[in-house]
Amino acid sequence: MSTAVLLLAAGAGVRLGEGISKAFVPIGGRPLVEHSLEAIAASRASDRTVLVVAGEEIDRAHRLAEAGAVDEVVAGGGTRQASVRCGLAVLPSDIDVIVCHDAARPFASPALFVRVVDALTSSDAGGAVPVVPSPDTVKRIAEGRVIETIPRDAIGLVQTPQAFQADTLRQAHQDAVRTGLEATDDAMLVEAIGALVVVVEGETSNFKVTTSQDLRRAEGLIVAREGRDAT
Repeated sequence: MSTAVLLLAAGAGVRLGEGISKAFVPIGGRPLVEHSLEAIAASRASDRTVLVVAGEEIDRAHRLAEAGAVDEVVAGGGTRQASVRCGLAVLPSDIDVIVCHDAARPFASPALFVRVVDALTSSDAGGAVPVVPSPDTVKRIAEGRVIETIPRDAIGLVQTPQAFQADTLRQAHQDAVRTGLEATDDAMLVEAIGALVVVVEGETSNFKVTTSQDLRRAEGLIVAREGRDAT
């Protein structure tokens, strides 16, 4: 069974305020995207890794390919969903499992990549996603009023990497183009075509770097890890 990873790194990173694409903002002295590439390589869960970047970062990304970190580089689209389609377009038809991961989550562990792939391939599901419990009470609201309080044990905060049967993911994206469905993650598209999506335990450290505060948190985590490794 062959597996490919689409590493989605085409985000502009405007809210970071660093003046360069988010994927190439340095944390711990290295571009953010390299942390995910390191985890993917260590997981040995991927036979092929495709890096999807903003068009203006193609040359910079090709240097990663030349170093052997990725198998292919492709320019992304105007949305995350469009970027996934750009990645799907360059994958060969004999790929069985496709893992989609946001480079903005640089701390996903190698074990998490393995966990979602194993959950997918050991079930009849179309997708497998990591989930962490919500630490807060969640309420559904409308027009400034609370409509419902949702039990915390009935919800979860979804992360990437997310693993999918390749044919299922391709069909989900094709249907989304046809219907105009816009989703916040690939699992939502897979759910929309009626395919089963199973969950695995996520990681609290696998947060998304979106703001300058997140960037400081990421730097702090790296410093803490380096301190533990040195002892």
